[in-house]
Amino acid sequence: MANVEDFQNKELIAKLPKEGVHCYAGNPGKIMRNRIVSIVFLLVSIALAVLGFINIKNGVMMIALGGAGIVLAICFILVFCQTFLVAKFRVAVDYNEKNIVLRYRYSKILIPFENFDARDGAPDQAEALIDKNFKKGENAYLVLDDVFEDACYQTSIADLESKDDFNKLKADCFAIADAYGARNSKDKVKFYYEKNLDEKADGEEADIDKIIEEARNEEKSDKKEDSEE
Repeated sequence: MANVEDFQNKELIAKLPKEGVHCYAGNPGKIMRNRIVSIVFLLVSIALAVLGFINIKNGVMMIALGGAGIVLAICFILVFCQTFLVAKFRVAVDYNEKNIVLRYRYSKILIPFENFDARDGAPDQAEALIDKNFKKGENAYLVLDDVFEDACYQTSIADLESKDDFNKLKADCFAIADAYGARNSKDKVKFYYEKNLDEKADGEEADIDKIIEEARNEEKSDKKEDSEE
């Protein structure tokens, strides 16, 4: 059976930094915009709550209005506070613990280097429209993927503090993906399920060939989408 080290390139790993954390902060303009919007809507929510509870004797509708105002106020307070977390970092490359760290709301998502793949991304329809009208082709996207998870994550130049930060993050991520071998997702997924086959209970078997075929089809689909773009 293969070992996880078989997918790694020792020479490329040796070229990576041995320690340190590279933090990439969020876009200051977007952060400020989110703060202003959240403050405006927070004030509106507080006004609704006050209006509802002042007129609470007028019926259920006023009680509902006051309750909705409180709930919305809490939501916008959380949005406002979250902007300070993103200002510290939106994405980080942790060479000490060998993780890619993503800031998602109030939680951190960790992707181990040995499971990490990075590739050029693409905007969805809404992002494409914004890029066309406002970014004038200056935006670019980067997919940050854990090959063993169904969901993957994407960031862009517009999400980070500067274009230079985006290019540095992209270079870091591509170097890690090449060095640790998760980019070869077909073999990595095969190894993962072979490794865990013995842990399955009651004689349950994993159809490895089917898993590999699904991974191959997904890779072909991604390449087809990239070529169409």
